[in-house]
Amino acid sequence: MDLHSRDGAVPEAFAKHLERFKTGELRRISKHFHQDLVYVIQNNIIMVTDELGTRKLISPEDVKKYAELEKRGDSTTAAERLVNYFFDDSGEKATQLWKSLFALKSKWSHPNLCGMLDEIVHNGQALSEEILLNESGHFLDPEMKACQEEHKSLLYEQTKWLTESGGAKKPEGQNFTLLNRYVELKVVSDAHFSKQSQCEHEALAAAGELNEYHLRHKTQTELEIITPDRLFRWCFRSKRKPHSVMVSGVAGVGKTTLVQKFVFDWATRKHYQKFSFVFYFKFRDLNTVGSGTSLESLILREYPKLQDKLETIVQKPENLLFIFDGLDESNSDLDLSRNRTPNFCTQLGDVKPVSVIVASLLNQTLLKGSSVLLTSRPSKLARLETGVLHRVTSIVGFLSQEREQYFENFFGDHTVAQKALAHVRDSQVLYTLCYNPSYCWITCTALQPCFSGKKRQAPALPKTVTQLFVRYVKHMLDHHTRELPEKEEVREMLIRLGWLAEFGLKNRILVFDQDHLESFSLKGSPVLTAFLVESIHGDSTSSQVTYSFVHLTVQEFFAALVHYLDFKEETFDDTMRRVNASQGGEYEIFLRFLCGLSHPATRAPLEAILGKVSPDTTKRTIDWLLQVKDSDFLSTEDYEGKRKALNVFSWLFEAHNSQLVRQVMGDAPCLNFSELFLMPVDCTILAYILSCCKEIEVLNLDSCLIRSEGLWKFSSQLHKVKELRLYNNDLRDSAMKDLVTALKHPDCQLETLRVGKNMLTKECCKDLSSALLEYQSLLCLDLNENKLRDEGLSDLLEVFSSSQCKIQECLIQENGFTDTSCARLSAALSKNTSLKTLNLSGNLFTDRCAAEMHNFILKCPALTEIRLSLMDITPAVENQLKELESERPGLKVVI
Repeated sequence: MDLHSRDGAVPEAFAKHLERFKTGELRRISKHFHQDLVYVIQNNIIMVTDELGTRKLISPEDVKKYAELEKRGDSTTAAERLVNYFFDDSGEKATQLWKSLFALKSKWSHPNLCGMLDEIVHNGQALSEEILLNESGHFLDPEMKACQEEHKSLLYEQTKWLTESGGAKKPEGQNFTLLNRYVELKVVSDAHFSKQSQCEHEALAAAGELNEYHLRHKTQTELEIITPDRLFRWCFRSKRKPHSVMVSGVAGVGKTTLVQKFVFDWATRKHYQKFSFVFYFKFRDLNTVGSGTSLESLILREYPKLQDKLETIVQKPENLLFIFDGLDESNSDLDLSRNRTPNFCTQLGDVKPVSVIVASLLNQTLLKGSSVLLTSRPSKLARLETGVLHRVTSIVGFLSQEREQYFENFFGDHTVAQKALAHVRDSQVLYTLCYNPSYCWITCTALQPCFSGKKRQAPALPKTVTQLFVRYVKHMLDHHTRELPEKEEVREMLIRLGWLAEFGLKNRILVFDQDHLESFSLKGSPVLTAFLVESIHGDSTSSQVTYSFVHLTVQEFFAALVHYLDFKEETFDDTMRRVNASQGGEYEIFLRFLCGLSHPATRAPLEAILGKVSPDTTKRTIDWLLQVKDSDFLSTEDYEGKRKALNVFSWLFEAHNSQLVRQVMGDAPCLNFSELFLMPVDCTILAYILSCCKEIEVLNLDSCLIRSEGLWKFSSQLHKVKELRLYNNDLRDSAMKDLVTALKHPDCQLETLRVGKNMLTKECCKDLSSALLEYQSLLCLDLNENKLRDEGLSDLLEVFSSSQCKIQECLIQENGFTDTSCARLSAALSKNTSLKTLNLSGNLFTDRCAAEMHNFILKCPALTEIRLSLMDITPAVENQLKELESERPGLKVVI
């Protein structure tokens, strides 16, 4: 079938395809795609309504109404109204909407739009049946139906108390359910996960996974967004229904929450009833299984009541779904290579390591036709051979609107919520954390005492991640140690908890059993319930209790804190040796906390409860940081080196010790982060480092994609920089205001300013010209590849006309200048005694301005080099201009 539309026409084949659907089928399919349609249309409501208006499917007045809704920022409401309008009859309107969307496909290839249309065409007849199957499920005889119902009941009980922390119940009633929250996924790729994406994800993981989740070079309109009940839907890129799906996301972003909600919705018959049985496992629990087991043993270990029916259940593997949560927490690597087929399992009872069993399911050598859902952090996914996976998705976490809604729900008071959110936004480091639901809860919990509204003096607001976690731990202790009035008793319990955390970090243990707790003398205590989650596995007749910290980051915090509460020289040295030998970034967040706790003011709230900490730990930590300056970490030119330097900056930011920063950085450092994507949080950390330095020789941010918002974050420190490079950063005219502020600073040291290849226009030139007339020490101005046009150049030439101008190099290549600017150039430069180098290449000059160009080249007193390539001048005029070199000894004309 021809799926291409030309000039907005609907291919006849697609129209006929829609006619094949029986009465009610298209309506059922349209309802199935309702959420996708709303999402697609809200992304470009104007384009869709214009198309519908052109086809006279809606009135001109309706087109204006929808446009007004979009202008008010309510595109979602507009899209929902539009979709409902077309689905409110027997189906004729729906048919017209689908035809219109197909016509738009030729000029608007939104992934969700392409996916829907492709599925209707290639899977349309089967889709209607599949929708019904997912609603009602397969027929089962009464005995198997009873078994299924009992199994669903068990899964329901295990997931009905689902909360933001992936199962950890919150204290003091802050138990906000996510069962009804729309968990948003952005599909990175169907069937093929690119190496580029792997590297980007791995870099985020190595950086500690505290950075905001960001898919580089992707925007919301370029990514396919699906809901959990669509994970096993048609893949339009691979033209198939997937059997193996990976959900990727950083720690705490909601992977476990998502799969638990998936299980809950299946158990409550909300979706995917085509799976007769769902089996849910956590890799952290499977680590205790041992070196060899079988799939049969794994199933019966978790679901012993299936003992009598398991043989019958596996007879139809196409009706089974296996969920394995937390691949990154597995003690063994998952080898998906197909050349290992002889080692894979083929029978339910084959005894192999857990990783081999999972690989066998994915490779379909075991229970062929069954489906598998995996979750993992990006760092683990980057090391997988992902060709076996039919779909790889990524959870984006909370977007800005969802963060705002979370704060509103948590604090229950609009004014308080807005104040708390305003502080978090100002910090940026804390705001970045809040894309992650788990961190969002920790942040709100930590800030609650600061915005409680009580008359007593509120505690100081946290600015660093360490300060936030200190406030969080203090808040939890305040509400869980009322039965332990003795300070020493609380301190001793936290020391034991800290050594448990350190032991787990050292040995990659995230789940602890009773033996672990007993070996660290941890018994039932209110302190433990504040920070550990108790999990019960199995049924009432055969149960096992395990413990884990409410979040991995909490474990890392206590692993750092214990070195301050109970300093042991040999243990500390051993830990730092492991840190120095680490290659995978697993100690990154631990280091942030270790460095952050070195500041007396940061740890003061905990010292008020626990008593003074060891000064030896502070000294050892600062000494370790000072060793960094001997490693020439700022002189590196490669990507990994620059990323490491950024990590060092994050440690220094947490330490919040300006004298220490100056010691590490040295005098007038050269900072080069070119071609390293810098997120807003990176810019905030960099701003702090700049604030501690007296001057900076070079700040190279070429191709960092910081945009105007990023530049603003360290705008107050730019006057300290001698050479500032901002090439290719998507800066807009608004960014010039920050540069102008730096130029007008009384202590400005700027000598070189490079802002080429941005989005600057004539609108910013007047402000820049005004600043340069006031600040007359700039030697090099690079404005290449912008859009200044003749009007912008006219403003800039006021600077070069000034007798006080000291600019020696001016680069204004490819700015759309025309012949009309040549006379102005000649007048402005005829008396300029500083300009030595001028680049005019790539502008729109023609032979008509040859005389003026000839004139100012000869009359510009200090000019030694001028570049005039890639212009609309003839070879004859080029030769004439080149011959000027003979008339002015020392002059170089590059054409």
